[in-house]
Amino acid sequence: MNRESEDAQRRKRSIFDSMSEKRRQYILKRGYEKWDPFEEPKDPIDIRRDRTRRTTAMLVKEFLQTRSPETYSNAYGQGVLDMALGIINGDDRYLGMYEFSLWYRELLEKETRR
Repeated sequence: MNRESEDAQRRKRSIFDSMSEKRRQYILKRGYEKWDPFEEPKDPIDIRRDRTRRTTAMLVKEFLQTRSPETYSNAYGQGVLDMALGIINGDDRYLGMYEFSLWYRELLEKETRR
């Protein structure tokens, strides 16, 4: 064992010994040898953006600002959020709802012009 790994093992043991009994039991159950207290933290999930470079929250906020707060409910806002998340994530269910909405709007415009 080289000097560097001996030092790391000593520090690992020191960290382990300073933990609560409950936490030590958890580590022992999973395996002390597998445990790495020096592991780098995981990167946060990338913040997804649409083609306009807006996040879901930005889209929802911008859309709801075009509506009067008295005209929509929490359910309405939740629906907007669900659609925004679904579209940005490329979920077929929401893409279908979006395309149907566009089609239906065109249909209504055609039918009501007569």
